[in-house]
Amino acid sequence: MYAGRSTEWATILDEFRAWRTIVLMSHRSFLALLCCLAVGACSSPGTEKLNGGTGADGGDDGSGGFGDDGSLLDDGGFFLDDVNTDVPPPCSGLKCQQTACAGGGKTTVSGTVYDPAGKVPLYNVIVYVPNAPLEPFPGGATCDKCGVVTSGSPIATALTDAKGHFTIENVPVGNDIPIVYQVGKWRRKVVLPEVKGCQDNPITNHDQERLPRNSTEGDIPQFAVTTGGCDQLECFLRKVGVSDSEFTSSSGKGRVHLYQGGGGSTVSGITQAKDFWNDEAKLAKYDVTVLSCECSENAANKGATALAEMHKYIEAGGRVFASHYHYYWFERGAADFAGTANWGSLSVGNPYFIDTTFPKGKSFAEWLLAVGASTTSGQLSLSSVKSDVKTVNKSAQRWVYGNSAAGETDKYYSFNAPIAKPADQQCGRAVFSDIHVSNDTGGGAFPGLCGAVSDLTPQEKALEFLLFDLSSCIQDDGTPPAPPPPF
Repeated sequence: MYAGRSTEWATILDEFRAWRTIVLMSHRSFLALLCCLAVGACSSPGTEKLNGGTGADGGDDGSGGFGDDGSLLDDGGFFLDDVNTDVPPPCSGLKCQQTACAGGGKTTVSGTVYDPAGKVPLYNVIVYVPNAPLEPFPGGATCDKCGVVTSGSPIATALTDAKGHFTIENVPVGNDIPIVYQVGKWRRKVVLPEVKGCQDNPITNHDQERLPRNSTEGDIPQFAVTTGGCDQLECFLRKVGVSDSEFTSSSGKGRVHLYQGGGGSTVSGITQAKDFWNDEAKLAKYDVTVLSCECSENAANKGATALAEMHKYIEAGGRVFASHYHYYWFERGAADFAGTANWGSLSVGNPYFIDTTFPKGKSFAEWLLAVGASTTSGQLSLSSVKSDVKTVNKSAQRWVYGNSAAGETDKYYSFNAPIAKPADQQCGRAVFSDIHVSNDTGGGAFPGLCGAVSDLTPQEKALEFLLFDLSSCIQDDGTPPAPPPPF
């Protein structure tokens, strides 16, 4: 009598399993349908949507069984009451358009990022796909640490190499895919008309491969440039590709504010540099301060208050590029700044050498070759070279130096601040150049004194590398740069 009942129970269980399979398949199919409708695209043969759904090779055989306690399990080993636990959370935005490719293939976008002029490729630029709106940068001196993108919730990231090239992987598939280029507070978003899945998508529109020239194209750091009679660095920024409309006095809306230093150029409404660097509030408004050589120390305009304010500005996250006689801010400044170098005169001739003992220095040497500024790896020819630094100390990093039988003389060096803090607590950066980088034409009205825009000279290219490195996030120079992780 019991044999008949066992047969009946077996039949009932078989029917229950069949019913359960239909329910599970319907549940998952319904979720997949919702995802397709929300995203507007479903998996094609040979691909699998990431973050939701099962692809062509995923499958679900609907088989199940019983747990140790007699509870019914689904095919993934989960209790029937927990049937949703093996379904990934729903994706959002462009993340839903990322795909996994059959056979280990990848969806990539490749290209080269150039300076605003579109002529010189740039190293260590973050390239990413945002999955949220870009937020405005905070203004002025800020503590910008590497490994973090300010906004946009990037879902795919990369860095440009020593040739300015990048390949970004796991790019969403579809039309109108945004790509962002960012180095420090330089940022531009471009939109690619189409990204095809499971192949490389090289950027073919060269105008989409450069940083912004003006505020209508993207973000540019707020610069303060003090002009000087012996090194027109405002003209250098113009050659880098910044539009003339961005150069104004401090009362203007341009991204490059000019202040008149000794013998320097002018623009309408310009105010004096000494009033700028004596004022903590004025300094704090700027992301980057560029100090053009004034042909002398001009000590009367750089008193104790100015030296103290510049020190605070750099420690708070300000970035400073100082040309030749502006060594005064360091040699005559606070003890920690003065201790970055061994000051003194030692003249040597070409060639000069690149310090390749640290990761960025090695990339710098490779970059100089790639952009035609050097013909021999690790060497550079320079003109209008001055002599104020013998060697740098461990708190600083040399970039370019000369050697002779009499000893070493360093021509470009940098340091991060606060100097006494460990690398992960440093916020600011300064670069000193013992070279007149741009024109030596004396004062005049900007932009007329600059003349026609021409290509950068080899030593101007070297400065361009250091300028964008100065603008970039702060990290230990002994550590190779790495892209921030995607969200």
